[in-house]
Amino acid sequence: MEIENNKECFVLLWRKLERTRRLLGGQYKRFCIRNVLKVWFGYEATDDFIWEVCHRALVGDEPQEGWSELPLPSLYPRRHRELLRAIVSVKTGISYYRVDLKALDKAYSEAFPKSTPLNVNKKKR
Repeated sequence: MEIENNKECFVLLWRKLERTRRLLGGQYKRFCIRNVLKVWFGYEATDDFIWEVCHRALVGDEPQEGWSELPLPSLYPRRHRELLRAIVSVKTGISYYRVDLKALDKAYSEAFPKSTPLNVNKKKR
């Protein structure tokens, strides 16, 4: 799969994330960053690659851990949003902050139409 920094790719990634969650659950495997990356990228998911993605997938100021169980993407999307942002950043070689967040959030609404829209960076009044 070719990973790009655009809405179409983000929709595919959100949907693939949900399919991967179901696949890993059916195999009685933990739904965590390490297993997701191994399913998606196979031999390309080396320890260095996994570390780089985990290090960039910040929640607050803390990087995520590779073996930590991930919640459902449709109910708790924040961790997954940061994970997808980190994957796109590492695979395309762009800065973590150059990933198109508006497109990523719109893609979430398309992939999970019955969920609350995701917009973490909206301005408060």
